[in-house]
Formats: sequence, structure tokens, C-alpha cells
Amino acid sequence: MDDLVKADDRAVDLATAFDASPNPYMLLTPELRYAGMNQAYLDVTRRRREDLMGRHVMEAFDANGDTTNADLLRHSFEKVLATGETDRIAILHYAIPLPDDAGALRYVDKYWSCTHTPVRDDGGRLRFILQHTTDITELHALRSQAGRGRADEGQAVDALLGGRVMRQAEDIQEKNRQLETERTRLFELFLQAPGFIAVLSGPDHVFELTNAAYATVIGRTGVEGRTLRDALPDLAGQGFYELLDNVYQTGEPYEGKNQKIRLQRTPDGPLEDLFLNFIYQPIRDGAGKIAGIFVQGHDVTETVLAAERQKLMIDELNHRVKNTLATVQSIAMQTARHHPDPKGFAEAFQSRLMSLSHTHDLLTRSHWEGADLRAVLQHETDARGGPTRIVPNGPPVALDPAQVLSLGMVFHELATNAGKYGALSTPDGRVFVDWSVADQRAPRLHLTWRESGGPPAQPPQKHGFGSRLIERNVRHDLAGEIELHYGPEGFRADISMPLRRGE
Repeated sequence: MDDLVKADDRAVDLATAFDASPNPYMLLTPELRYAGMNQAYLDVTRRRREDLMGRHVMEAFDANGDTTNADLLRHSFEKVLATGETDRIAILHYAIPLPDDAGALRYVDKYWSCTHTPVRDDGGRLRFILQHTTDITELHALRSQAGRGRADEGQAVDALLGGRVMRQAEDIQEKNRQLETERTRLFELFLQAPGFIAVLSGPDHVFELTNAAYATVIGRTGVEGRTLRDALPDLAGQGFYELLDNVYQTGEPYEGKNQKIRLQRTPDGPLEDLFLNFIYQPIRDGAGKIAGIFVQGHDVTETVLAAERQKLMIDELNHRVKNTLATVQSIAMQTARHHPDPKGFAEAFQSRLMSLSHTHDLLTRSHWEGADLRAVLQHETDARGGPTRIVPNGPPVALDPAQVLSLGMVFHELATNAGKYGALSTPDGRVFVDWSVADQRAPRLHLTWRESGGPPAQPPQKHGFGSRLIERNVRHDLAGEIELHYGPEGFRADISMPLRRGE
């Protein structure tokens, strides 16, 4: 109890000494609102304590609209809050409202010298800003008057009044203002840089600064003040902790090129793959000791994925070219085998190549993603006199590229046979192509090629290349079934095939 009483007594003594000091002092909260002031401050500002307590300092004293000097004062307060360090303004031109002889308030030009000091509690938290301010208006006025006198008198009075000291203070303050402006500009460039940037401090790699691009890459904000392992636990096991540890211990920078990283960029989301170009550069203090690491880089995920897609496309193109050349070679060999005369070979071979070329054009227009069954049949429809000769009837059916190529050759061979021996060999003959899809869970295409109005269909004496190509494409390439019917009413082919691979 005695200790408590003594502590209370010390607090009373300090409060009394604070209020009795001839130097003006005032206390501000971190929100820049008045928390206390001594009598000397009230005397110099000619205010009452109850009029100031709880008010915002920039509201109580607005510098009569002088935003430049008001911003200078506000910036000094904010700098103390941001850095936790004392800040000084050597000379501050700041008008304050003072009562005249009639009691009315009017703004009076004043010059001040200010010191702003952080006041912390026992836990080290900044609780107040203590301002010690000195009114140097008269000193500034005397110096100005001395400057208007004779040169020798002016120099003497100027020295007597500390003019050189004031000039030096003004010069230092101007240089500090310029440095602060440059620092602010560089900091804004840091935050707005298109590449991601971070500053890590100490052996535990504590985040000191990050820019917006870094927050975008990692998919989170508010990492300042946290260690890398705490802020980005999803990097565990990927080697990045160890890379940073090595840079800090050895002082050797590390550069990563197209390096893969996995990050959880959304809360409770999956790990996402990114590719980064970056550098870890050690930061040294004045003594040359490593104090931290500067991280700078760019997200090159789109570039890397585009290169991978390009490689896949080239590989796929090579595969398709080889398959196409193999198909052309097979067509040439089989056509030549069944057409000993050059003219017949040339006509049949050219016709089959044109059909294959049309199918490739169709796939190219869809970026080789596939085509609709009706579009595949359209070429043969156009080549044989339009939809009045070959009549398509069925719903939209999406085919993949391999199915498009195979069915394109099947339709060409069927149409060629119809033109030589079947319904399309007579003026009134027609071909009706009907199709439907059954079982949507495992969709299966049923297609019927039915000829009408032509001569009776006779079974061939021997199977030519066209017939074998039709059956091979349906049974082997399309994993389907085909039945060929020959009768007096005309030729009919029934085709059944799965639309999904492997079914």
C-alpha cells in the first residue's frame, strides 16, 4: 500500500510539474485528439482547457486555410505514429486564431519551433504524442527587421538574434522536406511497380513491406509483421524457405527462372500452380552485415503455359500430319491396286484427296475441336447436286476430330458408289440419310444410308478398296458396327457407333 501511495504521489508530482512548466506542452491521442495540455500551452494559444479536450488538433487550429503548412504539421504527427520516432519542425509558419481587444477571434501569423515525441505505455504501445512548441514569432520579426537595415548592422543583429542558426535550420528543414518528398515518391513507385516486390527482415524472414502485385500473386494481404513461414505455410516442402535461409546465411543472391510454386490463393481453396521469375537479393546494413532480403520478380504463368500449349500443339500437329500422310499413302496404294490404268487412278485418288482435304478444312475452322455430323455430310451433299439428291435428317450430333475424319471418308465412299452404281447414277434417284442418338448416359449413334429411285442393288462380285475402307473405318476406327443390304429397292447401309471413346 505504501508503494502504491508513493506511486500515486509521483504521478501527482509529475502532473503538477507538467502543468507548471513555462514551456508549452500538449498531448494528443493516436487519433490526433487532445488528451491534455499545460497552462503555458493554454496561455500561448489563449484557449480554455474544456474547449480543446477531445477535439481534433487540425480542427481546433486549421492554419486559416493554409493547406501547405497544415499538411506539414499533420505529416509530422503521422510520421511519429508510423515510425514511433521523434520528429521536429525547425520553423513552422502557422496562423492561429487569437482574441482581439474586443474579444473577437482573428487569425494572427505565428512562427513556431515544434518537437513531437512518442509516449509509450509499459507494454511499448504508443499511447500519446507529446508536442513541445516554442513561439519564435518575435525572433523571426527581429531578424527580418535586421535584414532591412545597413549591411553591417544587419549582420551584427542577425548574429545576435541567432539568424545564422535560423537560416541553417531553414536549410536543413528544406532539405529534409525534399528528402521526404523523394522518399514518398520512391515508396509510391515501390507500391505501384508492375512486378511483385517484398522486403524480408532478419533470419526469420519477417515481412516489412509488400506491394500490390505481391499480394495478387500470393492471394492474401496483411502479411506485414509476420514471418514467411507463418504467413505462407503452403510453401512448406517446396524449397523456398531453404533458398531464403541460404541467401541470408551466405549473402549470395538467388535467381529463379520459370520456377514452379504452389499457393493456396483463396481461403479453403486448392493449391494453384504458378510459374515465377524472381531474384532473392541480400540487404546489408551500414556495417555490411546482412539485415534482410529483397524479393523481386514477375508472374510468368501465362507465358509458361502458352509455351507448353504451343509445344503440345506442335506435337499434336506432327502426329496429325504423320497420320494424314499415312492415310494418303494407304489411299494411294489401294487406289492404284484397283485402278491399273493411270486415268482411273488419277480420278479416284484426286476425288478421295479432295474429300480428305474438305474434312481437314472443316476441322481447322473449329480449331480441331470437332464438327457436327450434318456439316461432315454437307460436302458430299453439295458435290452431288445439293440436298435434293442427298437428303439429311437428324438432330445435331457433335463428333470429335477422329470421328469426323473417319465418317468423312465413309460418306465419300458411299456417295461415290451411289454415283457409279446406285441411286445417284440416275436423274430421279435420291439418298436419304437418317440418324438418331440413343441412351444419353452412353450415347450411341444410329445412322441409315438409304438409296431410292435407282437401279436394283446387286451384291458386288468382289470387295473393292471403297467397300473395305467403309467397313474398316466403321469397325476399327469408330468401334462401331455396319450392315450392308442389297435389294431391288436399292442399297442400304445401317451404321451404329458409340459417340464417346471407350464405350
